[in-house]
Amino acid sequence: MNKLRDLSASALREASRVVREGGVIAFPTETFYGLGACPFNAHAVQRVFDLKGRVLQAAPILVLIRSRTDLETLTSEITPTAERLMETYWPGPLTLVFRASDSVPSVLTAGTGTIGIRLSAHADVQRLLAAVGGPLTGTSANRSGHPPATTAAEADRTVGTDVDLILNGGETPGGLPSTVVDTTVAPPRLVREGCIPKASLLSIIDSLAA
Repeated sequence: MNKLRDLSASALREASRVVREGGVIAFPTETFYGLGACPFNAHAVQRVFDLKGRVLQAAPILVLIRSRTDLETLTSEITPTAERLMETYWPGPLTLVFRASDSVPSVLTAGTGTIGIRLSAHADVQRLLAAVGGPLTGTSANRSGHPPATTAAEADRTVGTDVDLILNGGETPGGLPSTVVDTTVAPPRLVREGCIPKASLLSIIDSLAA
């Protein structure tokens, strides 16, 4: 199999097969290339941790979804604040932290019992998720401590030996990562300020508390 493929229909079918069989793929997102594996497959998720060289307890791995209906199998609770933030910013560069459902392997949550989820507006991401038929991990395609890849060639050089397929969507723009908000606590906690500024989020959160 040619590991480096353009984003053709046949390549997306191949990506779907790889993910179903517990493999790991690299793919373009709206910022950098990401590493995709089935979030319900503990072995596949462990491969992502091992590939990145990330300590298991360091941080959970982000999951990308097709639509809010995917939350049913990934989360055990959706707070009113989370609902409002999703209505305002999804699809978009906001990662929300939820309590994970029992169907999510503990390796994905790094033992925290929580899961970070984002609904991406990127067309290629949505095409990939539609082909796979479900959510995918979306952590950046790089070794921990190294810059994330913005091209398929960079992804190939840095993680190519350990992934099963790389989807080439051209150069990604890089830039700020998604903003991350933990909705499992009250009031919600800003974990990371990214594309969405803190002031914008606080205006939504404060309006709910009023």
